[in-house]
Amino acid sequence: MLPVPDAQGLRPTPDRVRETLFNWLGQDLSGLTCLDLFAGSGALGFEAASRGAAAVTLVEANPRVARQLRDNQYRLDASQVRVVQGDAFALAAQMPDASFDVIFLDPPFAEDWLRPALEHAARLSRPGGAVYVETDRTLTGADAPVPASLEIVRQARAGAVYFHLLQHRAAPNGQG
Repeated sequence: MLPVPDAQGLRPTPDRVRETLFNWLGQDLSGLTCLDLFAGSGALGFEAASRGAAAVTLVEANPRVARQLRDNQYRLDASQVRVVQGDAFALAAQMPDASFDVIFLDPPFAEDWLRPALEHAARLSRPGGAVYVETDRTLTGADAPVPASLEIVRQARAGAVYFHLLQHRAAPNGQG
């Protein structure tokens, strides 16, 4: 178990939810490029690295939490993991389109960041890529913030946490 700093709004993904997610994604992520946009504990990104992901970018705004992520990266000798400290949306805006195979989104529940996070994920994910979303409400329904290029393929609930796996669909003309 990796150390997790006590920080406001930090909710590590429960083991049961993480196990379900990686069953959905497949146990082997060899060669994939992953982004954990609201890294927090880094559990999802480090798990992806342990399953063979070629590159994992962890984005964390809180400097103390980012420092702990770097310590954990060193402790795990996870050279394929890159920790970036800063605002998730500002950093995502600078990233090239279609640059990730798997994107993990677990924004703070107290903030209204789901819609902009999903918009960035839709742009940053490759066609056929996966976007995992953990939130305090379901993404289904008329007011759901899911962009047209993303489709919910799996969803479940564990207590107060809803979690969804979305897939980036290729545009009809073949353009991502």
